[in-house]
Amino acid sequence: MPAPTDGVLDEDEALELLAYLVTAARTQVDEAAEYGPLRLLTAARRLAERIAPRSSDATATFVAGPMQAMPELAVPRDGRAEYVAQLDALCSALATHLITRFAR
Repeated sequence: MPAPTDGVLDEDEALELLAYLVTAARTQVDEAAEYGPLRLLTAARRLAERIAPRSSDATATFVAGPMQAMPELAVPRDGRAEYVAQLDALCSALATHLITRFAR
């Protein structure tokens, strides 16, 4: 596991994510509300891809498993209940990972 002082993003990667979040916020003003979760999940996936190689085995496993299981282009227009259930499962898996990681 990397030392607590080791960053999982360098400045350029952090700026790329920041730019995506800011421009997604602006784009969201003019898009249908259904795109909000899509934009957030895209940002989460980009972050996950960047941190996985520099993370603990457990975090890399989470990124490769539950995070990747969430459809990249899921837009909740059809099958909203299934989409929400997938998001709930992802939140639960992340919570389990965080509890395990920070309980040490």
